[in-house]
Amino acid sequence: MVIRPYAPGDLPRIQQITTDSFEGVSIDRNIEAEYGLVAGRDWKERKARDVGVDCQVQPDGVFVAEDAGVAIGYITTRLDRFTSIGRIPNLAVDPGYRGRGVGTLLIEHAIAWLRAHGMAMAKIETLVQNERGQVLYPRFGFREVARQIHFVMPLDEPAAPPESGSEGG
Repeated sequence: MVIRPYAPGDLPRIQQITTDSFEGVSIDRNIEAEYGLVAGRDWKERKARDVGVDCQVQPDGVFVAEDAGVAIGYITTRLDRFTSIGRIPNLAVDPGYRGRGVGTLLIEHAIAWLRAHGMAMAKIETLVQNERGQVLYPRFGFREVARQIHFVMPLDEPAAPPESGSEGG
């Protein structure tokens, strides 16, 4: 197995790995479970598009794990030179290759790349339902610093008036 730079021809395969890997651990999947399709597009299409955006925004920070010429996982990164905090927006490993250290190698590669590009910190996020991520990320030294709650509401329905005394955020 090798970790190599992303090439544009990798996009369909890493999008497939994404949709095969994010069932149950995707905000878009949670939205769909609550409300159904959004604008006629399912969660897989929206999540695959997000990964495509990662590949456009920071293509030199996307790395692919390959075994026998086949992409089996990937990781995306983003540099923020203003804050010196590098982000890891997406990481996925083909379900058939989990438990073989692919994710570990990808994270190690991404961290080294972020360091080499002058980042002072690395940031990765996961959902509370992603138990795998919650176990994996601390092994590299990541520490939980906050929890975030995502709220969604359909805009084609009238909003319910706020309850008395619930103003503020």
